[in-house]
Amino acid sequence: MADANTILSVTGLQISFTGKDTFTAVNNISFNIGKGKTLAIVGESGSGKSLTALALMGLQPTTASVNGDMLLTAGNTTSPLTPYNLQQLRGKEIGMVFQEPMSSLNPVMTIGKQLRESILIHQNISKEAGKQLAIDWLGKVQLPEPAKMYDRYPHQLSGGQKQRVMIAMAMCNHPALLIADEPTTALDVTVQQEIIRLMHYLQQEHQSAMIFITHDFALAATIADDVLVMYKGEMMEYGPAAEVLRSPQHAYTQALLACRPAADKKGYRLPIVADFLNTEQIVQTKVPIAPTPVSSGTLLEVKDLRIWFPEDKNLLGKPLSYFKAVDDVSFTLRKGEVLGLVGESGCGKSTLSRSLVGLLPVHSGSIDFEGEDLTQVPIREWARVRRKIQMIFQDPYSSLNPRMTIGDMLMEPLMVHNMVPKQGLQKEALRLLDLVQLPADTFHRYPHQFSGGQRQRIGIARALSLKPELLICDESVSALDVSIQAQILNLLKDLQQQFGLTYLFISHDLSVVHYISDRVMVMHDGKIVESGDAEQVLKHPQDAYTQKLVAATH
Repeated sequence: MADANTILSVTGLQISFTGKDTFTAVNNISFNIGKGKTLAIVGESGSGKSLTALALMGLQPTTASVNGDMLLTAGNTTSPLTPYNLQQLRGKEIGMVFQEPMSSLNPVMTIGKQLRESILIHQNISKEAGKQLAIDWLGKVQLPEPAKMYDRYPHQLSGGQKQRVMIAMAMCNHPALLIADEPTTALDVTVQQEIIRLMHYLQQEHQSAMIFITHDFALAATIADDVLVMYKGEMMEYGPAAEVLRSPQHAYTQALLACRPAADKKGYRLPIVADFLNTEQIVQTKVPIAPTPVSSGTLLEVKDLRIWFPEDKNLLGKPLSYFKAVDDVSFTLRKGEVLGLVGESGCGKSTLSRSLVGLLPVHSGSIDFEGEDLTQVPIREWARVRRKIQMIFQDPYSSLNPRMTIGDMLMEPLMVHNMVPKQGLQKEALRLLDLVQLPADTFHRYPHQFSGGQRQRIGIARALSLKPELLICDESVSALDVSIQAQILNLLKDLQQQFGLTYLFISHDLSVVHYISDRVMVMHDGKIVESGDAEQVLKHPQDAYTQKLVAATH
């Protein structure tokens, strides 16, 4: 029930798309949010979370029809959220932090001018006062040297810094309601913690109500007063966060909580949502995975690896100074082993992995793979090396050709490397799709027709097509829902058992790395600061930086 402190009251919200067939994307959702309170809307991709938020802003697709009552109380005025009212309220009384800051910021305009523009539209002040206020807000969101930051462009900022700019833009006019749509999904645990703390501080300072959209229950537990769980547009569960997360009543909520790769699940299959929603069978939450035998022989040995990029050059083009992305890194990887590599963005994880597949030049050091130093392999011979070392990229959409069918993409490497006779190409591609649990009709479809989790499976199928010995997984599950993440992690474990694969698993999610890895390396500023058994490093860290990373996850 709404009370005197209620900022937003939503009753019977329904969002439908009309066309040849009417599709109801959000069905009969109701909730209230009080002053200074936070509601977390939790669910998988496609559950209707973001569409609900967009409807509150009046930014839903033009083909969508919105029904139901939405009332916003700002100051002493209660207004229904109609298209006309929203033009006055949007940006002033309702602020929104979008999921992807890079696509939300204008790339040809400095961040300071974008922030000043937002201030001047809603506040009757001069341009000079607007600029000073924008600089003050850049300082408030803890960006270094705000006056200099004012003149920078979005591409000159890191992901965490761009997200801070978006928070400043959403909050600079002291809105009554703040909507944050997955604002920390792709951020490191330490940056994520800082952003959450910052949003909570600014929210309490102005007593704004907040809707926090996420697929991470652990995050919802730290920030929310109430939790609303959505599945396929329906409200599954709604109530105080402590109650919903401690004793969930609905099978779907129980499933989402069980999918997370917690410490006690190492060595067992992760449960998936389908297990819980299928009421005919009892869920086996502790199904052990047979361990893949680890060979005593070394598959990969990296010694004193340095990947340096020239920063300043003299008139003759000779480098005067270097940016040391990877500096004196050494490690070994045995056949059948999973080696986890963790660290924050910018620490050199992806640079290291790309050098292993010949995508970046090595300054000095050696990469010994099956007795051959890859730093000495001529460019024209890298094709035979890449057949044995394959990579699953972080963003499956940008690593798949949008103009090729999935079948063509799977058959292409098979043809290039003469893996199977021409007449057997389609059969082999269909076998690969079956291997990653995708239907046969996937063969004739295009990347845009799949969800993020399905595209990740396609990336795995393509990497497996050449029967590699080493698979490098670069943040391959970081942007996926916990339920999809559980399926992909189970799949990676199954494939490892089936083919005796060796993984270099790169991630900033420590719980995922702990679950899948035998050994772990921690990287900071281009150096390995700690390495050892996964249990030892992540449960009893010795290095101060590792301790900071582990502390940020609790």
